[in-house]
Amino acid sequence: MSKTTKPERRAIAALEDATAAAKFAKQVAKTLDGKQGKKLRAAADEAKSAAHVSKKAIRRRPKKVAKRAEKAAGIALAATETALSREQKKAAAKAEKAAAKVTKGARKKDAAKKDASPEPAESVSAFGPAADEHSLEPAESVSAFGPAADEHSLEPAETTPTDLDTLTVAALRDRARDEGRTGYSRLTKAQLVELLS
Repeated sequence: MSKTTKPERRAIAALEDATAAAKFAKQVAKTLDGKQGKKLRAAADEAKSAAHVSKKAIRRRPKKVAKRAEKAAGIALAATETALSREQKKAAAKAEKAAAKVTKGARKKDAAKKDASPEPAESVSAFGPAADEHSLEPAESVSAFGPAADEHSLEPAETTPTDLDTLTVAALRDRARDEGRTGYSRLTKAQLVELLS
């Protein structure tokens, strides 16, 4: 037996790569349907046919065999990557659409609950019940964010940035939503505090 030359070894390696690329492309094509699957199967078949070369052809024209196998493997791998990225984009868009639908449904339920729930007879804050019904003195107005600026004032107390700093990011986002702000979902805590102050 004669020794294999460097071009022959390169051709053999290229043929193995083409075989592996064809196999991978076929596996991915099974998960796809339509035009994308058809294109990928065609690229896999081309790589497979480029990989089936006789030993005689490898000995006679190793460079030509290697070039053809490398080209077919490259096409098959590129088609596979394209198909996978398109599928990932489709899946991401589908998931985003489903999440938006769930969020929209949750908002509708919240709105329906607010409309359907009767007003409570007694106002209870985060720090305890309001004044007794029979009491002649008004109860001290206390919210979850601290006492009001003036007991006799009808307007709520302004929230200072230091009060906002004590809240969690989730609470800050809830405040932003309640105030009708937009674009707050990706903001950091410091940015939320700045937005709300």
